[in-house]
Amino acid sequence: MCILNFNTKSIEERLKDLFKHLHEHPEISWEEHETRNYIQSVVSPYDCKVQTFDDCAAVVVEIGSGKPVVAIRADMDALWQEVDGTMQANHSCGHDAHMTIVLGVFLTLMEKGLTERGTHRFIFQPAEEKGTGALKMVEHGVVDDVDFLYGMHLRPTEELEAGQFAPAIRHGAAKFIEGTVLGEDAHGARPHLNENAIQIGMELFQHLNNIHADPRVPYSVKMTAFQAGGKNANIIPGKATFSIDVRAQTNEVMTLLTDKIEKIARMLEEYHCVPVKLKTKAHVAAAVPNKRATEILQEAITEQVGRENTKSAITTTGGDDFHFYTIQRPELRATMLAIGCGLKPGLHHPQMTFNHEAIPEAVSILTKAMVKTAEKYSQEGIRCQ
Repeated sequence: MCILNFNTKSIEERLKDLFKHLHEHPEISWEEHETRNYIQSVVSPYDCKVQTFDDCAAVVVEIGSGKPVVAIRADMDALWQEVDGTMQANHSCGHDAHMTIVLGVFLTLMEKGLTERGTHRFIFQPAEEKGTGALKMVEHGVVDDVDFLYGMHLRPTEELEAGQFAPAIRHGAAKFIEGTVLGEDAHGARPHLNENAIQIGMELFQHLNNIHADPRVPYSVKMTAFQAGGKNANIIPGKATFSIDVRAQTNEVMTLLTDKIEKIARMLEEYHCVPVKLKTKAHVAAAVPNKRATEILQEAITEQVGRENTKSAITTTGGDDFHFYTIQRPELRATMLAIGCGLKPGLHHPQMTFNHEAIPEAVSILTKAMVKTAEKYSQEGIRCQ
């Protein structure tokens, strides 16, 4: 096996330009059309296959041929949040950096001629923040023939220090539920004529707090929004809307929590004789990193930044729809690179910042990983489990 010594300085300025453009042109989930066009403009001068889709703004770029098929995924969408008093699209989750890194891997592989073995696929996926973009890619068959899949995510300082990298991110499962209480209003002097939606909400809050699961597995269930009533104090509201945020470190515990929440809603509905409806707005699965992919990525990290900056897999309460790829395609060998970059004050904070020097380092690590994967697969064949 050849020893790779990539020097990314030749493309560092291009990485800066790529990031600057992507950062300054954020687009929210399912509306990443100009982002797609920009990515196409970057890869179009090269000899590669480009696939786009009628129902979403995804871009899939492919170079090389044959087995193995080694893929890398970048999420494209920005958040919609208030920044300095203005509601706007904002890349406060680092997806602009992720796209830059994947484009950097593409450019490195092409310009250094490192595409002799296998197929290298670059998946630019929309709507990660909605938890549904990966499922759309699975629906389009983008990973049906993929053997290995790599992802990445910037990590906040409390998880990784700047310059440190880890070969897996053990995200937890997350589910966002919206609900409604569908009763009728009543006069404040006649409380016997309806069921007070605020009271139902208080009971719901209490029952959610009484949910218990295996204490060895981190989890949480909390009401994050509740709206009922209006400007008239003499009306007892019969209707309300609410939101519930559910987190669990494993998919099994998430299933348990979801079942308990549904049972609580049905119990309140039966007791108060008022419909209590629940609807899942988004859901992301917990991570199940593949051992072989993690080992290869760890080798690449150590070669690039040394053993002292190679850390163990990160366990985090956050979620990412990347893990739906392996839920839907269990044979897929996948893992995510955790990138320590001095990220402050935190992910999804409107003023999030990070050390941009992490971008070329991540490019080198993931380029090594893709080439190593193809080499090892060619040598070990089906023993790459």
